[in-house]
Amino acid sequence: MIPLAGIEFTGILMNPDDIIFFVLGHLPSIHVAKGGAASFGGFGPHWRSATFYLSMSLNIAVAQLNFVVGDMAGNARKIIDAARHAYAQGARLLLTPELAICGYAAEDLYLRPSFVAACEAAVDEVAQALAPLAGMFVVVGHPAPLPCLGGEAGPVSGARQRSVSQARCHNAATVLSEGRRLHCYAKRELPNYQVFDERRYFAPGHGDCVFEVQGVRVGLLICEDAWFDEPAASSKGAGAQLLAVINASPFHIGKGRERALRMAQTCRKVSLPLIYCHLVGGQDEVVFDGNSFCLDAEGGLVGQAESFREQLFQVQVNPGQHAPVQLSAAIAPPKELDAELWDALVVGVRDYIGKNGFPSALIGLSGGIDSALVLAIAVDALGKERVRTVMMPSPYTADISWLDAREMARRLGVRYDEISIEPEFEAFKASLQPHFEGRAEDATEENIQARIRGTLLM
Repeated sequence: MIPLAGIEFTGILMNPDDIIFFVLGHLPSIHVAKGGAASFGGFGPHWRSATFYLSMSLNIAVAQLNFVVGDMAGNARKIIDAARHAYAQGARLLLTPELAICGYAAEDLYLRPSFVAACEAAVDEVAQALAPLAGMFVVVGHPAPLPCLGGEAGPVSGARQRSVSQARCHNAATVLSEGRRLHCYAKRELPNYQVFDERRYFAPGHGDCVFEVQGVRVGLLICEDAWFDEPAASSKGAGAQLLAVINASPFHIGKGRERALRMAQTCRKVSLPLIYCHLVGGQDEVVFDGNSFCLDAEGGLVGQAESFREQLFQVQVNPGQHAPVQLSAAIAPPKELDAELWDALVVGVRDYIGKNGFPSALIGLSGGIDSALVLAIAVDALGKERVRTVMMPSPYTADISWLDAREMARRLGVRYDEISIEPEFEAFKASLQPHFEGRAEDATEENIQARIRGTLLM
């Protein structure tokens, strides 16, 4: 079956009745040759010749999902479910974020051969599970042992030069279709700043990966590759009509705008449209904002997913005869900065608690604005049933502090307890009395409160 966006017919009509024949829906048989040439029959002997052009569209699904580091089985199931859902909606290409199969970032786990082998097995599991989806292509991000199929491996795995062991794997993406691994692309530009330490774990790739889906040639890049000129230019030189960039780019204030501006520059330099597939969710000290998007060849925004939400973001690709391929997609409403910051804090707390297996949160309330903010974030992240609060008054506590603490807990509907720390505070003072003799009480005694409260909460 060929999905047709439109058919244009030209030719010589010998009998006007054939117009009625066509309108009634008797579509002739169509034979499409390689390269787009076509012929057909079935209009009857009165048509002496005809020419038509097929305008096919490709539906690409961007799997903006939240993965768990080390849960290869769970991550594989999530990719499989997303691919099946996307396929049912008409998509024939699914993009997953950078290192989706193992979660980002697994850090020193990449140095364990058994971990990389488990990731390879999970990729194979995805390939086999999706084999029945005829014509479906899935790009899966994962660590790949050297050499990556279709790439240039560089040094032999595990070889030692001087006192430094070489990286054992690539930061890679594999193109799967109908149960087979078709291509493997290795990330070329490895970041080594801020939270990134990729040169410790990965060997850089050197080749291109351009693959074809329904007549559209897709050039694959991984995150940092798209921030440099050469990988995109090389991909275009290899025949790409569209850049697909899979990413795991941590959130900070202003990062979304910085990211979009840099990708727009990349589009303009190579005159190609771009789809940016991004990770969402929290992992330890970092959080990923989603906000996957697509740009036209001039760098203009034509579609954007929601921020800080899992989403199967759909992009329609319409190839042109001579112009660059055209993209179309929905654009999520932009959020104010305060709303984005709130979502980042909520998602970060939710995933830190959830992915580490903690059942709930215990918060020491002070009655001040700082603990009020923490309480509100925790309730948004976990729900009031999983949040418990404790007020721990001391001789220095003003009445307004415990009154406000009670009101906070009441408004948000969480459990509230009060535990006086006066006995512990007096015991500390008694122990220190010989050393503090003759000195007036100051901030030293007040700071003892924090130690006591921390001990009780732990």
